[in-house]
Parts: sequence; structure tokens; C-alpha cells
Amino acid sequence: MEIREAQELIRRLYFERDNARGLFATFTWFMEEVGELAEAILKSDFKALNEEIADVFAWLLSIANLVGVDVDEAFKRKYAAETPPGIITKTR
Repeated sequence: MEIREAQELIRRLYFERDNARGLFATFTWFMEEVGELAEAILKSDFKALNEEIADVFAWLLSIANLVGVDVDEAFKRKYAAETPPGIITKTR
């Protein structure tokens, strides 16, 4: 599944509920999932890590849907450039 397909799946499944909940409440749920991911990392619970990474990604896509960001396009613009941000190159 491509990023754009994943974002559309999350939109179809959850947009109405996320929109009714609102951006700030949806962001709060996202942060709760980030906390669960942190807990899985600290416990080295690799089964939970897989689940929590998927949850964090899904909630991130929900937020992107609420604010109208195409995650696939935004990621490509930021990281698929010839020189990704944060990379220092020598110029002469």
C-alpha cells in the first residue's frame, strides 16, 4: 500500500468521526498513541512496537486529512529532493 492509499483509507474510515471530534481532540489522541509507542520502545516490546507505529501513522494521517495535507506529496517535497534537509554538502 502506498502512502496516498493509506491516507485515503483512513479518510474513508475515520474522517467524519475525526472531523466531528475536531483537530485538537484528534491531536490529543495522536499524542496518546505516541506515548504508547514510547512505552513499547522503553519496554523493548517489539510486538507492541509494530502495532503502535501503525497506530501513530494512522492518527498522523487523520490529522493530515483534517488540515488538508497530502502526506505523500509533502514527504516527497521535503525528503526526496536531491539534497534532503539537514544534509550539509561542500560547495566550492
